[in-house]
Amino acid sequence: MNPGLCPEQAFWSRLSGPQQAWLISQLEAQHAPPAGGLIWSCEGIDIGWVSADRAQDMVALLPGCSIGRGRLHWKSAVDLPLQRSQALQAFLVQQSAKGRLTGWRGEFFAWWPDTPAWPPGLDVPPFLCIERAGFRHLGMMSHAVHIHGFLPQGDLWCGRRSNHKATDPGLLDNLAAGGLTAGESPLTTALRELAEEASLHLPDPGRLRGSGVIRTQRSEPQGWHDEQLLVYTLHLSERETPINADGEVQEFRRLSPSEVVSCMQSGQFTVDACASLAQSLAWLMASSNANTPSGKVG
Repeated sequence: MNPGLCPEQAFWSRLSGPQQAWLISQLEAQHAPPAGGLIWSCEGIDIGWVSADRAQDMVALLPGCSIGRGRLHWKSAVDLPLQRSQALQAFLVQQSAKGRLTGWRGEFFAWWPDTPAWPPGLDVPPFLCIERAGFRHLGMMSHAVHIHGFLPQGDLWCGRRSNHKATDPGLLDNLAAGGLTAGESPLTTALRELAEEASLHLPDPGRLRGSGVIRTQRSEPQGWHDEQLLVYTLHLSERETPINADGEVQEFRRLSPSEVVSCMQSGQFTVDACASLAQSLAWLMASSNANTPSGKVG
C-alpha cells in the first residue's frame, strides 16, 4: 500500500474490485414511495408523502386539508412559520393521543425544501418545525449528520447501536451520527455527537471534513423515511479510541475495509451508514479527479 495515501484512499485501495463496485452501488439510496399514498403540499410547496389512511386523518383533523387530483393540499390559515408549525404540531399531538403516532421524542426537527449542495443552506429560516417523530409519520425530509472515523492505514472505527434504540437496535453504524435538531448547525451537531457517542472532543473543528450530501428514502414501520445525510470524515490517530458516553452505543469495533463491506453486505450495518460511507468515498474520488482537496468544514 502506498504510504502517501490518505486514510480514505487507503481504505479504498484495500478493497477488491467487486467490493468497490458494491459500495458505490449504495449511492442509489433514493426510492419511489409505495403505491397508494399521496404527496402532500402546503402553499404550493411539496412537503412529504403519507399513506391513504394517514391522509384521511389529516383531512379530518388538520383544518385546511383537502384531497384533489391524487394529492393532499393543506391550505394553512396562517402564513408565519411559527403558527403553521403550531397547527401541524397540534395534529401530531392528536395522532399520538390516538395511538397512531409512536416513538414521541419531545425533540423538534426543522423542515426545509431539498438542499442538495454542500454545505446546505440551513441558515434559511425553516418552513416548518415539529416533533421529530412526526417526520416519518408525515413522510417529511429530515437532516442528519454522519461521521466516519478513518485510521491511518484505512481501518474504520464503527459503533454498534444499543439494543435499546428505537431505530435499528444492535446494528453497526458510523463512528457517530445524529439528527439535526431545530436551531442547531450541522457542524455543532457533529461535534456534539462525537462527544456524546464516542467521547471524542475536538478543539479544532477543522479536523472534520465535509464529504457531501446523500438522500436516503425507504418505507419504515413509522411511515416514509426521507432524510438528507450530511456526511463528514475524521482522520483519527492510533491513540484516539472512541468510548461511548451516552448509552446509545454498546460497543465500538475497529474493522478492516474488507470487514466493513462484508458486514454491510450481510445486513449488519444500518442502511444509512452504507449510503453515507459510499458518499464519503465518492466525494474523495471526485475531489481527487479534480485535483482539489476534499471539502474542509470551518
